[in-house]
Amino acid sequence: MKKSVLTRYRVLAYTTGVLLVLLCLSMIAKYGLDMNGAADFTRVVAIAHGWLYVVYLVFAFDLGSKAKWPVGKQLWVLIAGTIPTAAFFVERRISRELEAKVAGQAPAVAEA
Repeated sequence: MKKSVLTRYRVLAYTTGVLLVLLCLSMIAKYGLDMNGAADFTRVVAIAHGWLYVVYLVFAFDLGSKAKWPVGKQLWVLIAGTIPTAAFFVERRISRELEAKVAGQAPAVAEA
């Protein structure tokens, strides 16, 4: 497995996680606090999170298939993008686990 597969998963996990937290905060501002302009912000963040979550699903599935995860683990990683702040914790755990595998598969550097 290439390091780029893990890197793109990590970028999308953080992006999806941040957008989901922003979406939750904007929904609180829109419905709970009845703030002006919160409806427009909520709409923009919801659309961005929705599209980027689809990309996150593709990258997470690609990572899981290359890492040969069991179905349960794969589902947990895919669902993490829908639970506020879960993407951060799952990403950190997955990154620690896979960085050792990626580092172990790196080609040896020849010394002159």
